[in-house]
Amino acid sequence: MAQRGIREYDAKRMLARHWDKYFGDAFKYDFKAVLITPEYFDANGIILPEKEKELLEKNPWLKEMPLVAKPDQLFGKRGKNNLVLYKINKPGDVTWEDVKKWIGERMNKEVTLLSGQKGRLTHFLVEPFVPHEEEYYVAMTTDMEGDKIFMSAFGGIDIEENWDKVKEVFIPALAEEEEIEKLIKENVPEEIKDKEKYADFVKRLYKFFRDLHFAYLEINPLAMTQNQVFPLDFVARLDDTAAFLVGDLWGDIEFPAPFGRDLTPEEKKIKEMDEKSGASLKLTVLNPKGRIWTLVAGGGASVVYTDTIADLGYAKELGNYGEYSGNPTTNETYEYAKTVFDLMTREKDPEGRPKILIIGGAIANFTDVAKTFDGIIKAMEEYADKLRDVDVRIYVRRGGPNYEQGLKKIKEAAEKLGIPIKVFGPETHMTNIVKMAIEETK
Repeated sequence: MAQRGIREYDAKRMLARHWDKYFGDAFKYDFKAVLITPEYFDANGIILPEKEKELLEKNPWLKEMPLVAKPDQLFGKRGKNNLVLYKINKPGDVTWEDVKKWIGERMNKEVTLLSGQKGRLTHFLVEPFVPHEEEYYVAMTTDMEGDKIFMSAFGGIDIEENWDKVKEVFIPALAEEEEIEKLIKENVPEEIKDKEKYADFVKRLYKFFRDLHFAYLEINPLAMTQNQVFPLDFVARLDDTAAFLVGDLWGDIEFPAPFGRDLTPEEKKIKEMDEKSGASLKLTVLNPKGRIWTLVAGGGASVVYTDTIADLGYAKELGNYGEYSGNPTTNETYEYAKTVFDLMTREKDPEGRPKILIIGGAIANFTDVAKTFDGIIKAMEEYADKLRDVDVRIYVRRGGPNYEQGLKKIKEAAEKLGIPIKVFGPETHMTNIVKMAIEETK
């Protein structure tokens, strides 16, 4: 499972989209939010008139309600970093004019967080200001044994300092709905005013979390007034390997790069391909000078291979993390492989060791192995001179439709091009080739 962070705006938008199904009339959520990006401002930090007009026509509440603004770029502690626009004495006094000026002064500017992390501010979330008294906390996370729910009556920016007041509930993987409800009710913190209402909300939120394959979800703070719910801050990560199951339910979701890390041209290329494809194409460049590179079919398999390389003590030598899956076309696989080959052949290993290319995956259900290997072979032929120049050794393990034909073709192609290669089918454990490759190329 690959956990991918999403913007707060998208998390709240997804919650609002499915509100009726999971919360019905039991709770109300009046979703109002806009995401403001660099295209709304000129180089001097002045909002473009046509963009402002479009925003206000679609969201007239921006001129009618007190507001709050903050960056929406996958980093926390925005309040402690002085990156939330509100007025302490009169928080309801923040107007649209204030928001425009505040965002304009910060748009595309580099900041240094308290953590020391640096990055440019490019995305801002604007919402109505919500007056409230109590600030609750709820979070959910998943692991191999089941899920965990965290609940507290002491939410807000000091949640870490109050972690001893957080109740943790373990939900077994096969727990029935009645058991889940019982576990939540029994563990609601005593300090919460309306325990029954809070428990009911958490139960419904957990079903939303589970059905849409979240890997992590945190609302902090959560404000509740009668049956009105206000998720004031929302952090979420999705299990991106579930895209084929619930991608339609997620809607138009972006997986942004972490704060402070701009996409490389190669990452942008694959991201654009992914957005236009019915397949899943992902690439993250970890170390451009890395010695070990991967072409892995499947999100789950990519995690397994990456973990194995790290467990063997070679994480710093790993050049990339990524996957191609969902039955990509031959041309898509060609473009993906070509991108990886280009990255890994730009320079030799400084210690003179061979470079390693792992072509792997689990046993495919419907991806035509031979067809995708045709794309890899085409890229291999194009980059043959460069692959030989940096002394690339290829290790292949694959299973699935037409895998025998695919293995035969890629082995013959590599041998013809003078590139060392070893191929294995599903009878070989998928991670054995990692240990073999490292031991043979030390």
